[in-house]
Amino acid sequence: MRGQSLPTLPSFTGGLVAALGVIGGKWKPVILTELHHHPFRFGELRRAIPGVSEKVLSQQLREMELDGVVHRDECSRTLPRSVRYSLTELGLALHESLRPLAAWGEQHEQRAPRAGR
Repeated sequence: MRGQSLPTLPSFTGGLVAALGVIGGKWKPVILTELHHHPFRFGELRRAIPGVSEKVLSQQLREMELDGVVHRDECSRTLPRSVRYSLTELGLALHESLRPLAAWGEQHEQRAPRAGR
């Protein structure tokens, strides 16, 4: 075995790591699902996701914006200034790609020890 190179990981692994980097975190899949319905103002989104703190929601939205899956739209015509969050095309595609994963979770919820946490 000495002198031989190790086998490379399957090609999907790099893509999987990239995708998990974008949706990693407890709240990002939930945020994606909520924003899939329609755009939300920050306060509306926070009320739609019970248990998320203002600080964490703000941080997750900022990261998702940097990753290109969430669009932040500031409306300066209103006072106080209003900000709406929506999914970009990339975010919509990501949401669709999570459907099979969600189906797997529903199917194996009873057998997977950490499912539903």
